[in-house]
Amino acid sequence: MGTKIFVNLPVESLDRAVGFFTKLGYTFNPQFTDANATCMVISEDIYAMLLVKPFFKGFIKKEIADTKTSTAAIIALTAESRAAVDALLEKALAAGAKETKEKMDQGFMYQRSFEDLDGHQWESFWMDPAAVQPQP
Repeated sequence: MGTKIFVNLPVESLDRAVGFFTKLGYTFNPQFTDANATCMVISEDIYAMLLVKPFFKGFIKKEIADTKTSTAAIIALTAESRAAVDALLEKALAAGAKETKEKMDQGFMYQRSFEDLDGHQWESFWMDPAAVQPQP
């Protein structure tokens, strides 16, 4: 098995978070879902574990960051096209998200950003494959 990533995010309400991300088109793995957490499938190798705050707290020694007043991380996901970037942002806004900054268009890269219902910052971006230099 190759490396996969599981981003763990604290949420106020699991039902509310699942409802929001379902509207964005994501699915959830019932094998890793209970009253405390769910596994949101972003892609074959990327998952977000949405954990209710008391359960999340059991995994850390620090306080949970208040994402209403500060940013703890930016979750950036690629999209297949500029249109896909815009489509995800429109779905997010319709589901209650807030756009966090102006769209960025550098020609070879296009990006939009939003804050989910729990204050986590997400970015969707498209990058022209011809602009990416192969690594030696």
